[in-house]
Amino acid sequence: MTLKLTQELKLSQQMVMTPQLQMAIKLLQLSRMELMDTIYQELEKNPALEEILDSEGNEPESPETEIETTAESSTKEITIEEKIRDDFDWSNYLDEYSSTGRINFESEGKDSIDFDSFLTRKESLKEHLLWQLLMIHPTPEEEKIGSLIIGNLNKDGYLDISDEDLTSMSGSVPQKVEQVLSEMQTFDPAGVCARNLNECLLIQADNLGLSDTLVTRIITDHLNHLEIKNYKAISRALKVGLEEIHSAVDVIKGLEPKPGREFNDEENRYIVPDIYVYKMENDFVIMLNDDGMPKLRISAYYKSALRRGEEGVSGKTKEYIQEKLRSASWLIKSIHQRQKTIYRVMESLLRFQRDFFENGIAHLRPLVLRDVAEDIEMHESTISRVTTNKYAYTPQGIFELKFFFNSSIDRFHGEAIASASVQEKIRKIIETESFEKPYSDSKITTLLKEANINIARRTVAKYRESMKILSSSKRK
Repeated sequence: MTLKLTQELKLSQQMVMTPQLQMAIKLLQLSRMELMDTIYQELEKNPALEEILDSEGNEPESPETEIETTAESSTKEITIEEKIRDDFDWSNYLDEYSSTGRINFESEGKDSIDFDSFLTRKESLKEHLLWQLLMIHPTPEEEKIGSLIIGNLNKDGYLDISDEDLTSMSGSVPQKVEQVLSEMQTFDPAGVCARNLNECLLIQADNLGLSDTLVTRIITDHLNHLEIKNYKAISRALKVGLEEIHSAVDVIKGLEPKPGREFNDEENRYIVPDIYVYKMENDFVIMLNDDGMPKLRISAYYKSALRRGEEGVSGKTKEYIQEKLRSASWLIKSIHQRQKTIYRVMESLLRFQRDFFENGIAHLRPLVLRDVAEDIEMHESTISRVTTNKYAYTPQGIFELKFFFNSSIDRFHGEAIASASVQEKIRKIIETESFEKPYSDSKITTLLKEANINIARRTVAKYRESMKILSSSKRK
């Protein structure tokens, strides 16, 4: 028998969804209040994570250290896809991320904050989807189909109408309807506009890069077994070991079966901005809001216990400590990355929308997610997550970051104008009308055309209704 050493290439598919990646994505899309709730929950269940109390006075030793731990330094770019290995030097790593730090700016000369404006209404699922639909610049036919799809979604985000009825109501060919539906199934939240649970989960699996994997095979053919936790039947049918089945099931458990559940019709609620933009002399200053945000560090006791190694810690105890330290470190690093990403997005928005910050809504310019994504070299889906449920305090008031993205309205001469600016013009026109003879939508259209804005009457009506302004007959 002859033994020899050979090399060969083998192509295989693997599920790469590390706990750190899951945590980073989760924290990125949370609102400020949800983030604080998550932090406090982690503090309760992870003994290796500690909050730095103000009474301790345990701040970073130098500004350089503070900026490095919070923003990860401008020279060291970190992406969500960055992984943490299990075989690195924990003692050195934990020292680097032992506190969250802060980004500080001089506060002299800041405008006073109007807390009365900290009021908002949570966006509905239909509003959220319509905004995304308009961002892709649909044709009139596509907008009609998209509006029909949005109007026929149930509260969980599922399409509650047959393909035949949708085609009949839209007056378009089935291929066009399917094209628009497929496009809208890529919208946020992941899995929305699906026809059933299988399609909803498959869409989310595809977004995670898990197409044609064990995960999708289970969703497609064995969801009935999954519902009753009959993993052995799935293992026999797919001829895959139980360990791999359990790993795939853990991924499926992380998917959202009801993508529309996070949107509801809550009443007005108070909000706290995630970031501030102040006008100081002839420039603007951006400052992250750290007020009330717990400052975290790794427990010195657990770090010391890990450094003692085999002498003072048994094997299982050491494994437990490493797991808790790893989880704490991932949380701290994910928070740093979240804050840094919000800051970079706000910097980009300030560059694109500087006229708005200087002069108000009438000077808002058309902007889409791709513009900011290319500016800061991030994916559009990341920008979408960052701008949802995140608020900025500006010299013009408090706005959700999503507000700065607007579809464009053509002018007869010159550059296009943002749809939000057109809505503001419509509102001002209505404010100046006569109570006895209010302007009709046709009259408003004529006045806008005189102002070099090319807009249809039905678009004026749509904008008026979105601002909850009554028709001219009801405004008398």
